Amino acid sequence: MANENNILNSSKAPEPVGLYPHARRVGNLLFLSGVGPRERGTKKIPGVELDEAGNITSYDIETQCRSVFQNVRYILEDAGSGWDKLVDVTVFLTNMKDDFATYNRIYAEYFKDNQPCRTTVEINKLPTPIAIELKCIATID
Repeated sequence: MANENNILNSSKAPEPVGLYPHARRVGNLLFLSGVGPRERGTKKIPGVELDEAGNITSYDIETQCRSVFQNVRYILEDAGSGWDKLVDVTVFLTNMKDDFATYNRIYAEYFKDNQPCRTTVEINKLPTPIAIELKCIATID
């Protein structure tokens, strides 16, 4: 990760879709920008099928959850922090009714040893055709 003025970018996480870094360090805290399931270097989103117009025709929330968690891990580790250092996670879902149970089950797998504070909210849309995004805060030495 490059470090200019405490701005950090991962070489493994998907490229930001706007003018923002993957993370920013302030003291011993690491603030992550919203992280989705996209993979670096491709427009294809794991677990998402789109029509020619770019509309979602189907999606797999489990695949998206696992991809998001991996992207968060990439950013944390590239910054010099780690999964076990997460202290606060805000989760944005576009379909709470259909996706919460699956997301909550997978979340429990990934966070069984470290239990950061968590807030889960439903929103009607994200900037890209995804069903989940995480906003995280971690500690960093």
